[in-house]
Amino acid sequence: MSVVDLLPAWPLPGARELGAQLVASYAHPDRGYHDSRHLAEVLERIHELASHDEDFDRMAVVLAAWFHDSVYDAQPDAEKRSAAWAAEALPTIVDPATVAEVVRLVLVTEHHRPADDDRNGCTLSDADLAILAAPRDRYDEYVASVRREWAHLSDTDFAAGRAAILRDLLDKPHLFQTAYARATWEVTARANVAAELGALVG
Repeated sequence: MSVVDLLPAWPLPGARELGAQLVASYAHPDRGYHDSRHLAEVLERIHELASHDEDFDRMAVVLAAWFHDSVYDAQPDAEKRSAAWAAEALPTIVDPATVAEVVRLVLVTEHHRPADDDRNGCTLSDADLAILAAPRDRYDEYVASVRREWAHLSDTDFAAGRAAILRDLLDKPHLFQTAYARATWEVTARANVAAELGALVG
């Protein structure tokens, strides 16, 4: 799915204006990594997980993917503000249970630590973190675009903060929650993260 395909991929045809607003948000020129390409890649990974028999609520997870970085400005509480947009925008469009689940799932992406039995949360978390298992050239692009988003930090401060995030990832028993993602993405992702950390700390 390319960036130009994003709006047709919007799952609520009766709410095209909201879909267009979200597309515009991801396309904001100030964004680095958390942009239209990221959204397209997350949606692709959700489709990939579904095609390999992972069981989850497709509508709730796809909607949560659309909203999960709908607000992103390299400031605190972006996930909470993204969840708040979903809570405000969706009640007249989908049922209350779906609204509540989308809001919950957006908040899961703040720490990527869903419970083992949270199939929706595991799917969204894995799709969001799948970039860690990208081919090396794409991973390097990802790292560079994250740095652009945090351009207001000095190299020293950025390196310290980024290294802490990478160590936290590597300290997890596993980066991915679903069986397919662990089997397919885990080894490459750990190698990419370890290599980035090594470059940061020398």
